[in-house]
Amino acid sequence: MKACRKAFTETLLEIAKTDEKIWALATDSRGSVTLTDFAKELPGQFVECGIAEQDAVGIAAGLTLEGRTAFVCGPASFYATRSAEQVKVDVAYSHRDVKVIGVSGGVSYGALGGTHHAVQDIAFMRAVPGLQVLIPADAAQSAAMTKAIAYSGEPAYVRMGRGDVEDVYTEDCPFEIGKANVLKTGSKAVIIACGEMVYPSLKAAELLSEKGVDVSVI
Repeated sequence: MKACRKAFTETLLEIAKTDEKIWALATDSRGSVTLTDFAKELPGQFVECGIAEQDAVGIAAGLTLEGRTAFVCGPASFYATRSAEQVKVDVAYSHRDVKVIGVSGGVSYGALGGTHHAVQDIAFMRAVPGLQVLIPADAAQSAAMTKAIAYSGEPAYVRMGRGDVEDVYTEDCPFEIGKANVLKTGSKAVIIACGEMVYPSLKAAELLSEKGVDVSVI
């Protein structure tokens, strides 16, 4: 049981240690994203942009013109709204190898309030042509996803929550961008879930099975 954001940054650091083309950028958010270790161990591959999400996305796109793969990380709420134009034009339309990592999706920032709640990020990012949208279900899938997108060569948006999540997958689970996984098969109904709602969906399927309702979970 681990937060997706932590599994992501641990894996990113592991990859970046062997590949100097992998860079991380933060917007006064290294604590929120858990990038502190990355910044300390690989300062030459880390850029702190301050509270300037629009600039950060532009800088990330610029780094890719020099052969880098850029992971620009921060609160999901700000990348889906404040830097929407830069994500759309500088990253997706320009087809740059930038991965926009939005953490604390949904209302997981809690008491910080509406300014920090990201309830529209998936809707916006999915509407942008040329932008992959990925929402890992747990730590194991977050790690596998990070390895996959690091060398996909495609622009992507990744949405993760804030707290620890229950395990859905085993370590070293296979991951294929754009492919759904059937986690449970049933004949009565289908529950389709993504991200942190996958585990609760599996638990709901178990409860339904106890009542004689056999459902699938995708």
